Amino acid sequence: MDQTPNQDDRQLFTLLKSLQRASKDLQKNPIFATKKTQSTIEPFLDLEKSENTVFANDPNLFKLSQLLLNLKTLLEKVQKYQGYSLPCILRRQIINYKIYQVACAMETEIQAYIDRENVQNLVETLEDSDDEDEKVKVLIEFEKRLSQGFDLYFQDLILKARVFLTLELLLCDSSCSIRIQDQVALAIAALVRFNKDVFVGLVLMGPTVRALISMSSCCSIRVLSLLVKFIRIPLVDELEAYREIPRIISLLSSENVSIQVEAIDCILGIAYYGRREAIEAMLGAGLIEKLVELQRLENHGNGNENRTTDEEGAKSETKIESDEEGAKSETKIESDEEDYVGNSPFENCVARFAVQLDAGEVLSNKERREFKIEILRRVREASVSEAESVIIVAEVLWGSSS
Repeated sequence: MDQTPNQDDRQLFTLLKSLQRASKDLQKNPIFATKKTQSTIEPFLDLEKSENTVFANDPNLFKLSQLLLNLKTLLEKVQKYQGYSLPCILRRQIINYKIYQVACAMETEIQAYIDRENVQNLVETLEDSDDEDEKVKVLIEFEKRLSQGFDLYFQDLILKARVFLTLELLLCDSSCSIRIQDQVALAIAALVRFNKDVFVGLVLMGPTVRALISMSSCCSIRVLSLLVKFIRIPLVDELEAYREIPRIISLLSSENVSIQVEAIDCILGIAYYGRREAIEAMLGAGLIEKLVELQRLENHGNGNENRTTDEEGAKSETKIESDEEGAKSETKIESDEEDYVGNSPFENCVARFAVQLDAGEVLSNKERREFKIEILRRVREASVSEAESVIIVAEVLWGSSS
């Protein structure tokens, strides 16, 4: 199915975007203070009368047409009260406030129309189009719209169009290219950030998390890390219940260093939000032994040789910041990682894991002490020399001491 918009649609969207910008200008600059804003809106005032525009035929634009008519009337009224007498000043203030209200309503109405058309186009493109570039394009635009913040009307559109289900089906479709799946994963993470109260449940009830782990791409593991930081303890509980933690640990053996780095970030998040069972699952999967090996390779300068980087995943990288509620805990997870993700991604990785356990939200002090002892025991067993053991043990004791 060809999803390319026709010329009329493109012209309409261009017109609406211009009108939306003019509406914003009208809100920022009162008419009585400057004539510039009025000049920006004047070209649009007669649109409701034009028989050649879609305004006359599209019922979804009827309200916008009426708002334009009201605005034109108000602008004509304000010109009648340009004197400096008290009655003129008061009337201008009242009319200008009404103009501001109409401009706000116009901006909202235009955004609602654009959102409605874009959501419909998103679903149709993802379900029917064979053009991979077009699918990626609409997904990126959808993600950008979500990043603007919560909007109840936009959320209703998403739910009614069953956008999440469409994204989930694509994520689980093995016939889809990894490029599309990665972009779908980023869109799902953006949905969770958009409104955790609604979309966290959909993530936990469906196959999204297991699909992300099965993809095992740089981008999918990054998104999994983001979901851990957004959803926190409930998601870690799910990972432990479905025995997915060992699969995440196994990514540390990947030949792709970017995947290894993202896996460590995910593991640190699990350590921070994990209950005792989750930590035991990580240790039982040989996490400490793998971290010791990665740190050894890093210290000998061989960690980055003969490995590939995930360029496609890097291009898809997006920054989705935690909301205010999770900002403090996310900062704790990321604050110690800013300096190591460049040339030394595995430096002190055992100690960083121990720090996350020590600072975590769930474990008791007794459990923290027990796990620290177990980590030290495993470090000594995994070390190839006494010197290596002493260095890593010292890093763990120094870094995780409180």
